[in-house]
Amino acid sequence: MNRNEQNRPTIVGIKFSEIGKNYYFDASNLDNLEIGDHIIVETSRGWQIGELAEFVVDPKLLKNANYKPVKRIADEDDLRKKEELDRSGGEALQICLEELRNIGLKGVKIISAEYSFDSKILSFLYSTSAEQSPDLADLKNAVEKRIQNIRIDFHKIGPRDAAKFFGGMGACGLETRCCAQFLCGFESISIRMAKKQNVSLTPSDITGMCDRLRCCLNYEYCQYVEALKEMPRINRLVTTPKGVGKVKDIAPLRKAVYVQLDDIGIKEFD
Repeated sequence: MNRNEQNRPTIVGIKFSEIGKNYYFDASNLDNLEIGDHIIVETSRGWQIGELAEFVVDPKLLKNANYKPVKRIADEDDLRKKEELDRSGGEALQICLEELRNIGLKGVKIISAEYSFDSKILSFLYSTSAEQSPDLADLKNAVEKRIQNIRIDFHKIGPRDAAKFFGGMGACGLETRCCAQFLCGFESISIRMAKKQNVSLTPSDITGMCDRLRCCLNYEYCQYVEALKEMPRINRLVTTPKGVGKVKDIAPLRKAVYVQLDDIGIKEFD
């Protein structure tokens, strides 16, 4: 190991929930860390226990010297406390759902409830079908009357995050949705991606269980963009070994062209 490697900090990515991204911390003060270890860290939402999800190797991230240090590896007492907090979070979720029904607030779905590890903050995650964030003041006041002496926060998440949290079968029939199975973040998806790949624009064909454009539209998009650069456009006249014809369809990834030829019909050519 050279000197630069010896002096390089150990930066790790910590995951606090199934739908959250990885947050980076400096673990240089700890040894023998492994993926899956539970870690105690201080965050903007108080002390939290999270799971070590990655060792950072990106040079750009390693250059940042402002990461907060990891406090310690969680012990058995910490893990038991986490289980208790998870149970309390489930009870708090039921209370919030009851108050939501009592108030009659429409278009709001409460996803989960989570206590910070120091039990000072109770955070509710919610999603909404409305573009603007709803007024949750009445709901917050109602919950505070039943759960006292703790700060209560509400955090809005997107429909894709909600789908990832609940999991289940994908719209394509995949047993586990991509978002719940392996996606760590959500890329911007546009209808242009479907058009570029000549995918049916029928809503049921391009919409996921989250009612948003399917994430998989991005999987092969770059390959289609590159392949289409060398392909003739539809309805263009081209010369083939069997004569001049009009392009009726293309298969970009196979680099194949379907040409309408007089007296012959549609033939496939490379």
